[in-house]
Amino acid sequence: MSKQHGSIRPLSVLDLAPVLEGKTPTDAFHNSLRLAKHVEQLGFNRFWMAEHHNMVSVASSATAVLLGYIAGGTSTIRVGSGGIMLPNHAPLVVAEQFGTLASLYPDRIDLGLGRAPGTDQVTARALRRDSLGAGNDFPEQVAELQMYLSYDNHTSAVRAIPGEGLDIPIWILGSSTDSAYLAAAMGLPYAFASHFAPAQLHAALKIYRQHFKPSEFLQAPYTMACVNVIAADTDVEANRLATSFYQLFLGIIRGRLRRMGPPVDSMDGLWTEYEAAHAKQMLSCSFIGGPATVQQGLQAFLDETQVDEVMSTAHIYDQDARLHSYTLLRKVFNELT
Repeated sequence: MSKQHGSIRPLSVLDLAPVLEGKTPTDAFHNSLRLAKHVEQLGFNRFWMAEHHNMVSVASSATAVLLGYIAGGTSTIRVGSGGIMLPNHAPLVVAEQFGTLASLYPDRIDLGLGRAPGTDQVTARALRRDSLGAGNDFPEQVAELQMYLSYDNHTSAVRAIPGEGLDIPIWILGSSTDSAYLAAAMGLPYAFASHFAPAQLHAALKIYRQHFKPSEFLQAPYTMACVNVIAADTDVEANRLATSFYQLFLGIIRGRLRRMGPPVDSMDGLWTEYEAAHAKQMLSCSFIGGPATVQQGLQAFLDETQVDEVMSTAHIYDQDARLHSYTLLRKVFNELT
C-alpha cells in the first residue's frame, strides 16, 4: 500500500445503509447498492460499511452478509468493513466470513476492525454472551485473526477454510488514541472516525506516525480519515439537506433514535443552543456547502492532517441528492492538492 498524494490521493465512501422514514431496510440495501455502483463509476477507491446494532436508522448490522451483496453488484471498487467490531465476534468466524468474501471477490475485500461494540451495553451483552469484556483483549483478538488468515496456520488444529493464506488487508479503526498505538505497533494501516469523533484526530495521527513499525503488510504509515460531506449546487441547498443529518444526530444526543427524516427549512426550535453546539463540536469534520465551500474546507483539512486517503459519508434523505453530492465531491476532490 503506497502513499498517494495530490490529485491521485484516493477517495472512498463509508455507508451505514441508512433507513429512511417511511422506508424499510430492504429499501436501504437497494439504495446502498445504487450508491456503490454510482461511486464505482466515479472512480472512488473503496466502499465500506459499518457494523451497528439495535439502531432503527442503520441496517448494516449483518455487515459481512451485506458486503457480499455490494461486492456482487459491483465489479472494481474495493468493498470492506468500516468496521467489524471484533469484540462482538469470534476471530475464527470473521476469518471464515471474510475468507469467503475474498474467495468470491479476489483482490477487492478490506477488513477494517474496531474495538467498540457498535451499540449500547445491553445489546453488547446480547451479542457477546459469554464474552463481556470492553475490548480489552482487542490486540489479542486481532493477532488471533491474523493467525487464522496466515498460510503458516495450515498445520494447526484449527484452521479458517476459506481464509487461510488469502491476502485480505486488515485495517485498525479508531476514534481515540488507543488504537493508534496498536496500529503502529502491528504495522497496519489506520483509519480514524473523525466524522463523529474528531477531538483526538490530530493526536492519534501523530502517535501512529511516530510509533509506526514496518511490517510484512505495510512498510510506511498509511492513514485514512472519515469525514462528513454534504455537497449541493449551492450553500443554501446543502445546508438544507444537512438538516436531515442534524435531526438524526439530535436523536442520538437525546437518546431517542429515529429513522432519517426529510430535511427542514431550519433547525431553529428543533434543538437547543446547547444541543446545537454539542452536535457541531462532534461534527466539526463536516464539509457542507456548494462546490467552492466544500473544496475550501477539504483543502484545509488535508493541509492540516496530511492523511493519505479520505473516506466520506453523506447522510442525505433524498437518494438522488445523495448521488449528486458524491458526484460534486468527486469533481471537487480532483482539484485538491
